[in-house]
Parts: sequence; structure tokens; C-alpha cells
Amino acid sequence: MTVNISRRAALRRVAFVAAGVAVGSQVLSQPAYATGKAPDPQRIRKEIQRAQERNKRVLTGTPSKNGWEMEKTVDDHGHIYTRPVPGIPLDGIQLRMADIETVLVHVVGRFHYEIDALREGDVVGWRGPGSVRKGLAESNLASGTAVQIRPGSYPSGARGGFYPMEELVVRDILAECEGVVRWGGDDSKPDESLFYIDVPPRDERLIKVGAKIRGWTYTPGRGSGVLVDPLQPPRRKAAKRLAAQQA
Repeated sequence: MTVNISRRAALRRVAFVAAGVAVGSQVLSQPAYATGKAPDPQRIRKEIQRAQERNKRVLTGTPSKNGWEMEKTVDDHGHIYTRPVPGIPLDGIQLRMADIETVLVHVVGRFHYEIDALREGDVVGWRGPGSVRKGLAESNLASGTAVQIRPGSYPSGARGGFYPMEELVVRDILAECEGVVRWGGDDSKPDESLFYIDVPPRDERLIKVGAKIRGWTYTPGRGSGVLVDPLQPPRRKAAKRLAAQQA
């Protein structure tokens, strides 16, 4: 079992899973395979070389503060793509796909509907690794696991940018995300515009919350766009408990 896991991990570093699937599907589709002949080794080597070149172009080999790997480019066969935000007038946000996209788009959606309406340019997703400070939470932007909402309105290092009721909504959003998202306003060097994933890769909590939020898409009265009362006792209790845990 240990050998299999190690081999899989090694192969994952050589090429993305997507690239591997592409190679396999192309090889299996060759007529030679259908007739029982061996695949063309030269073709396989070329496919692997192309995958390695993609990895070199996209991957950094360096994790952001929350443990997710920073990437050099977006929309380029990596994990970070420009993703839509339904119902909000934004051209899209550059985020790591799958559960992270689901969770952070939900955060942005609730901000838009319950704190203040967002417009194009108000939300920043991915930023290049060279433009972020590696030791700070802002480095999570480079791994596609964070967003900044109106960074010009909530400057780094300053506190008190939100009215009390707005901060109650922020706390309620965090509680709804069950601790997988952290607010930069709670960091020792605050950045109240920053919201980022606060669990490492393959954490089951992120998978659970992502599935929960996706399920709300098909549940009337749930999800962003449906106003809730953050002062309801159960919600306030959950928000206070999480705030104490994340302090």
C-alpha cells in the first residue's frame, strides 16, 4: 500500500492528473492499441515532456501560507481559472477550482447581497507569486485560495473598516463556512479586505462545506442572495464560538 501511494504522489508531481488523463485517453484511442500492438514509446515520451513543460510554466513548488501551492499563471492548464460569480456584475474571479471556488464565491455573494453591492474591479482573486509577501496571509492569493474584497476601502494594517452590523454579517458568513474560511481582519497584521481558505489541501472539512453550499443551489431559501438574520441566537452563538476559536 505504501509503495502505491508513493508512486501516485511521484507521478502527480511529474504531471497534473488532467494531463495524465489526456495522455492515457490519447494513447488508448490509437488504432495500434485496438489491434493489440504496443503503444508508441516516442509518442508517450512527447506527451510526458509536454506535461512537464506545462508544470514548469505553471507550478512554483512553493506553498502559500495555508499550504496550497502557488501558481505562476491562470487559465493555463493549472488549477486556477477565471470563474463566474452568478448574479453579481463581475467579469469573474480567478480562483482555484472545485470546493475552494464554491466556498469563496459564496463568501463574495453574501458580501454583495448583505453588506454592500459589488461592481467590476471590487474583487481581487489570484495575484502573481512575485506580488505577494510570502510570510503573510496575502500569499494565499497566489495559490488561488483567497479573495480581497475592495482592498482600497479596507487597507492592510488598519482595523475598524466595517460598521458593527456589517461585521456581524462577516462573522455569520465565517460561521456558515464552518471555519474553513478565515477573515484577514482577525490576523495579527490585519487585512480586512482578505478572506482566505484556512485548511490545508485534502482537508475533509473543505469538502464537506463545499458540498453543503452546492446543495443550497437546489434548496429554496438557502444560499447567498437569501437574506438571513445574523442576530438569531443560534447563529450568533455559532459566530461567537468560531470567532473565539480563530482569535
